[in-house]
Amino acid sequence: MKKETINVRHRLKPGHKKQSSLKMLDTFFRFNYLTTAKDMLNTIMQYAVQKRGWIDEDFSAIVQFHQSMRSFIRAGYFLRMKSKKWMLATSTETISPLMQGSLSDEEYHNPLLVFHTAFSAYTIKEFDYFLSGMVYFSLGAYRCGPEKNMVSPYIYLTKMLDAGFVILERRKEALLESENGKENETS
Repeated sequence: MKKETINVRHRLKPGHKKQSSLKMLDTFFRFNYLTTAKDMLNTIMQYAVQKRGWIDEDFSAIVQFHQSMRSFIRAGYFLRMKSKKWMLATSTETISPLMQGSLSDEEYHNPLLVFHTAFSAYTIKEFDYFLSGMVYFSLGAYRCGPEKNMVSPYIYLTKMLDAGFVILERRKEALLESENGKENETS
């Protein structure tokens, strides 16, 4: 009898990167609210740098958050790759500081710019290394802390969370407007 091996690595088709990356973003924000995700990332970062204690959260919740952040980073990378071909409808509304979050005015108007700058500064492997290191150091008390500058990837991740949320909100608004336009045409 012939043994069949199963390929466990999932590869996305080149033509479906835009659609699958938006689905990945949507799935991330369905299970992780923006404020909860930013708070968890902030807590992990604080406990990793402190070196004297470990995080009070359930370990399984931290590992689940780590895995969902890894998929979020990959979705952002795919968005960056399609940013030249796929233009997002820019917002002409006044900027709300609450909605803007950590984004500058230019980044708020074009959230794909955040992903482009983040992935030109760091690779996916470097973001994975950052996340893994932060989770590792936050789950236990160690004498030594992270050896690299971990502030820049943290700032990029918080900006990417804000930009991903803005992209999904604008996508929802565009879908609602197109549905309302279709209803008005049929009336």
